[in-house]
Amino acid sequence: MSRTFRSLAFIASNTDEAQASRNELIRRYGHTEPAEADVIVALGGDGFMLQTLHDTMNTGKLIYGMNRGSVGFLMNDYSTDNLPERISASVENEFHPLKMTTSNSDGSISFALAINEVSVLRQSYQAAKLRVIVDGQVRLEELICDGLMVATPVGSTAYNLSAHGPILPLEAPLLALTPVSAFRPRRWRGALLPDKVTVVLEVLEPEKRPVNAVADHTEVKSVLRVEIAQSEDTTARILSDPDRSWSDRIIAEQFSD
Repeated sequence: MSRTFRSLAFIASNTDEAQASRNELIRRYGHTEPAEADVIVALGGDGFMLQTLHDTMNTGKLIYGMNRGSVGFLMNDYSTDNLPERISASVENEFHPLKMTTSNSDGSISFALAINEVSVLRQSYQAAKLRVIVDGQVRLEELICDGLMVATPVGSTAYNLSAHGPILPLEAPLLALTPVSAFRPRRWRGALLPDKVTVVLEVLEPEKRPVNAVADHTEVKSVLRVEIAQSEDTTARILSDPDRSWSDRIIAEQFSD
């Protein structure tokens, strides 16, 4: 489907390569400030794309990324040629992030959003002890592990995959609940959950076994309880080339070495 737009904004990570690419694209296509542009072109790696999506959620801005980083799973291939035509022919992907709500040892409550995953991780040499509750029902009374994460389909090929979690097709209405180095139950490998559930992780023995919670790049230290649910009222929008859609990338990742 062809889309129409009037103006482009170019933003880039701090690397020399990304900044040089931004200068070249501005020279060729001009530049509108991001707040006024129809499409924001993000130049960098996956981390920069995640930050850009966080910064633009619920603004209605469309983000078209080109890889000037390392992996670039969330990015399109970099080229200076025919950029308006590529963006016009691109496919829109719209999704809702996870909302993390933590109750902390100092009595405070923290909120953060995650496009990839929410994870809880041990803070010290002691393994974490967690109680896992799904939609009000205790599913694991005690999980001893280095950590546990709830990953979206977008994030299933990131930290979740490195922890041997499943890759989820982008269209799948699922979340991956994936342990990091689970000790007890020793054979528990995680679970697939509907994306509408609410997951609560209660930290057992928090003084002896302190735990941090992380939503993408936002970390909260010494949490007592973490609630994770999809944020239905928050939306991020990203554009992908039709010959390199996110769905295709996720399928291909399952056959890569």
